[in-house]
Amino acid sequence: MSEIIPIERIEKRILFLRGHKVMLNADLAELYGVKTKVLLQALKRNIKRFPSDFMFQLNYQEVSVLRSQFVTLKKGRGEHRKYLPYAFTEQGVAMISSVLNSDRAIQVNIEIMRAFVRLREILSTHKDLARKLEQLEKKYDHQFKIVFDAIRELMRPPPAPPKRKIGFA
Repeated sequence: MSEIIPIERIEKRILFLRGHKVMLNADLAELYGVKTKVLLQALKRNIKRFPSDFMFQLNYQEVSVLRSQFVTLKKGRGEHRKYLPYAFTEQGVAMISSVLNSDRAIQVNIEIMRAFVRLREILSTHKDLARKLEQLEKKYDHQFKIVFDAIRELMRPPPAPPKRKIGFA
């Protein structure tokens, strides 16, 4: 079966908040093809299915950090959030698809679960690689220190590109 939504599109919407990989209610609603209001209504009708480790509501500080990162406010009436968004963990995403109960929700949920698994695999591979490098470094003497330092440098994520200044110089 072909992908209903590219996995890269889903991966970009997975955030790391409060020590969990989560997705926001607005992003889930868009992926599931429903309005955010419909998703939240389904959530509130089935609130017993969503304990705090499945879903939590963001606080104002978290929203302001997200807003500064993603510039979520748009101009115009009804174009911005009135309420604090909800964040769903992997288990919460699985549960919300069961309460929406549509064919699209099932297919989208499968792709979201694949994205979470892929992200987990990438993170574990990186940790395994770092652990193996450390073991090799202990095993061999300091003559290979330069090689190990070079490998560590290659493992380090690239620095964020400098932001261009807007306006006249």
